[in-house]
Amino acid sequence: MTDRSEGDGDHRHSDPPLVSPPESTGCADEVTVPGIVLAGGTSRRYGQANKLLATHEGKPIVRHAVNTLVAARTAPVVVVLGHEAARVEATLEDLPVQTVRNQSYTEGQASSIRSGLEWVQERVPDADGVIVSLGDMPAVSSTTVDTLIDSFAAGLGDALAPAYEGRRGNPVCFDRRFFDSLRTLEGDTGGRRLLLSDERSVLIDVSDPGVRQDIDRPADNP
Repeated sequence: MTDRSEGDGDHRHSDPPLVSPPESTGCADEVTVPGIVLAGGTSRRYGQANKLLATHEGKPIVRHAVNTLVAARTAPVVVVLGHEAARVEATLEDLPVQTVRNQSYTEGQASSIRSGLEWVQERVPDADGVIVSLGDMPAVSSTTVDTLIDSFAAGLGDALAPAYEGRRGNPVCFDRRFFDSLRTLEGDTGGRRLLLSDERSVLIDVSDPGVRQDIDRPADNP
C-alpha cells in the first residue's frame, strides 16, 4: 500500500507514469492474487474510539474495506488484526476471510504487512502477487481492485496503484518479486518507497474517488 507520510525513496521522486487499464477484462482469472487488509492500527488520530469500528453508511468502516476485496477477484483474503483485535474480528465473523493477529502492531504498519505476507507465503505459495489494502478506506470499489489485477495480469506493471483524476491512491498490487522487500520494511511505513523507486511501477487511471478517501479523523466520516 502507499502510506501518507513516508519519504519518496532514493531513486525516483515523482509518481510512476499514469496508464489506462486494459480494454478487455477477465485477465485476472489468469493470475493468483490474494488480498491483505491492514486492520491493526491504533487509530490515534481518530481520538478515543477505534475508527475501524465506527459506522459508515450503516456498517463498520473495516467491514466496508474487507467487503471490497471479498467482492473482487482477490482470493483468499486475509485481514491483519492488532489493536482491539477481538472487537474488529467480531465485525467480520460471517465474511469468507481469514484473520491473523499481529502481536507487534504497536511497531507500526510495516509489522502488519509482514504478518499478512507471512500468511500469504505460507498458505498461497503460488501467489503471483498480492493486493494490499487499508482497513480505513471504506469507499473503494471492488471493480477498481479487479482493474488493478487485470492490469497486472496484462503485464502493465509490477507495482500498480490506482489514480483518480491523476492523483495516486490505494490499494496497491505488488508482484511477488516485492515480497521479500515488503517484509523488510520497518516502522509505520507502507510500500510507497517501493512503488516510487521501481521502474516497473505504474498508476492505473480509474474513475473511483474512493481510492483517495481514507478516514483518519471523525470529520472524515460524515
